[in-house]
Amino acid sequence: IKKKTGCGLILDFFVHCSRVVRKSIARVLTVINQTQKENLRKFYKGKKYKPLDLRPKKTRALRRRLNKHEESLRTKKQQRKDLLYSIRTFAVKA
Repeated sequence: IKKKTGCGLILDFFVHCSRVVRKSIARVLTVINQTQKENLRKFYKGKKYKPLDLRPKKTRALRRRLNKHEESLRTKKQQRKDLLYSIRTFAVKA
């Protein structure tokens, strides 16, 4: 939005109006961007791959960490060990 310089009062009024206009434009653009992003989130929900900006940001270390499923996986040998040597509980009779 461009403006021409003129006398003081008109200039002050124009500056005020231009500020209001800029703020309202910003509001409209914010709403448009939010709705676009919301629609993209709905579209990609449940898909295998998502755009980078829709993925959770977190920290670098957290992004590289194994997910819950990968963490819980056990080898055949480990499964057998867990089965054979499970934690035993004993109660002492007083």
